[in-house]
Amino acid sequence: MEEFDVIVIGGGMIGLAFTLELSRKKNFKIAIIEANECNPMVSSSFHTRVSAITPSSKDFLSSINVWDDIKRKQGFVATKVWDQNSHGSLNFYAKDEGIEHLGFIVENDLIQSALYNAIDRTKVQVIHAKLNDLIKTDFGYQITLDNDQSFLCKLVVGADGPKSKVRSLAGIEVSSHDYQQKAIIANIVSDKSLESTTWQRFLSDSILALLPLSKNQASIVWSCKAKLADELEELDINKFNQSLSEAAEYRFGNLKLQSSRNIFPLVSRSAKNYTLSNLALIGDAAHNIHPLAGQGANLGFSDAIELSNQLVANDDSPLGDSLVLRKYARARRLDNELMAKTMTGLDWMYKENNEPFRWLRGFGMNVIDETPILKSFFQKKALGKTKNN
Repeated sequence: MEEFDVIVIGGGMIGLAFTLELSRKKNFKIAIIEANECNPMVSSSFHTRVSAITPSSKDFLSSINVWDDIKRKQGFVATKVWDQNSHGSLNFYAKDEGIEHLGFIVENDLIQSALYNAIDRTKVQVIHAKLNDLIKTDFGYQITLDNDQSFLCKLVVGADGPKSKVRSLAGIEVSSHDYQQKAIIANIVSDKSLESTTWQRFLSDSILALLPLSKNQASIVWSCKAKLADELEELDINKFNQSLSEAAEYRFGNLKLQSSRNIFPLVSRSAKNYTLSNLALIGDAAHNIHPLAGQGANLGFSDAIELSNQLVANDDSPLGDSLVLRKYARARRLDNELMAKTMTGLDWMYKENNEPFRWLRGFGMNVIDETPILKSFFQKKALGKTKNN
């Protein structure tokens, strides 16, 4: 039976990034198990699934030599938030932090393709199959696949998404929070320039985010109460465009769909344990959050960096040692849980619309906006400036 040092289950962005980071630092024998195609076809038109990549994540992707291979990326220089039910607004600018961009809107498929092409230049084996079973051994795990192949490894890394089979087979419990909301994702074109800015508007029954793909094109994430999302999905294109333009207060003129509408329920999850002996979870397998701030991919990249750093820094310990893996878990859980609770708190705050609360909310937004120290604190958090970066 073939033996590997590390087997990564999941060939998405986070699994590929972790593998690249580890393989460039250590001469481990590594395999990636992924049932689906790891190298997506890159279309000439924009894909609807995008990430807001922070400068810290950009630096990481540059360090593993994939950033320059990403074919399209739209830098943004400001983030602006405004509230339907108060006079509150928040405005963040790159120049206030002395940087060129606050981040970059990048299609997930393009990041994935660049990562896969980089993996293809390494000795890492990519095995196209589905995980069937995990069996604990004295020195690690035996991995059984649906094609009847079996492998041994010293460390299993679960990077297989929010419904992680690794997490399930390992018996790791997960806590979840159903927001009773759905997100509508689509690409749109606007009459007026999006000004290289990400925009968010908080409404009574939804939160609309516009993430610029070009001067007049954007990806939208419209997080709505489930009933409203279903109603919006059923509207014909013209009526949907009108509702969307109204939700954005016609700030960009008329907004028009350029793609189909994709809709999915919003549920946050957190694994009660990120690690066991010889096993670690990263990315959405360990945690996934409300898409409000577009931080999911960035948190996953930070997991990949931290786990790799701990394995390298503690290479005098056996690979898969539980004490080493716990150091990774301790380092990442606080940031991940803080971000998840912040998103849940913001979601709750903007659903409360009685008059005193609306006034307090608007007042608070304006105080932050007009207080440089407070504003810079929140900005640094959004930029991914943490101890792990």
